[in-house]
Amino acid sequence: MGLFYVFYPEWLGLFSSAFLAATVLPLSSEVVLTALLLDGQPPALMVLIATVGNVLGSVTNYALGYWANTVVVKKWLRISDAEFSRAEQRFKRYGTAALCLAWVPVIGDPLTVLAGVLKVRFSWFILLVTAGKCLRYLVLAHAVVGLW
Repeated sequence: MGLFYVFYPEWLGLFSSAFLAATVLPLSSEVVLTALLLDGQPPALMVLIATVGNVLGSVTNYALGYWANTVVVKKWLRISDAEFSRAEQRFKRYGTAALCLAWVPVIGDPLTVLAGVLKVRFSWFILLVTAGKCLRYLVLAHAVVGLW
């Protein structure tokens, strides 16, 4: 039967929307997740798929920051030298725990790029970003269909 015999196209849609929403593209995976939950899809699986897609999108941002020079990053994020410096100082002040906020619109995506630029330890990056993003999707799923 194969490994993906129970794979549905809408799950790929959720994964894709979550992945792309974690980049600087102005997309919302919450709308797709909500629609699938209201359609009766299994909540735990939907939260897992959305979390994995969203975290992998953030890993892409991290990699871009890690391997690109700061000139490219500033141009990509459309920020000035002064804004970049202030963001870097804030990140250093609040530490890697700020990565739990990687799901927050507007600040989350640049935060994950900055983590790459600053060469934050990848294990901490994955742990904190995953925790924040998973918690956000769990709260949303609970609000929509009641998980607990």
